Amino acid sequence: MSDPVVGPDTKTKPKTKRPPMHKVILLNDDYTPRDFVVMVLRSVFGIGEGKASQIMLTAHNRGVCVVAVYTKDIAETKATEATEAGRRAGHPLMFTTEPEE
Repeated sequence: MSDPVVGPDTKTKPKTKRPPMHKVILLNDDYTPRDFVVMVLRSVFGIGEGKASQIMLTAHNRGVCVVAVYTKDIAETKATEATEAGRRAGHPLMFTTEPEE
């Protein structure tokens, strides 16, 4: 009788898939003061003043600007928080999200 063939002891590691990412987008409007937009970018997204000013000016000149990229839940939460900050101050400030390609 022959002994059974035993192969090497292998362990498979589960492959974790990176969650889909979403962009937070600032939409330009003609009413929200620039300083207020910069303040919201700094407080909600933790962006420095220089970068926040650059994002605000890009949105002003092009109509939209990507603020940051996060997982879907975080992107939606931050977009909602920033939009609501504008509403509380009486401004039509608007942030939205979309999947990153």
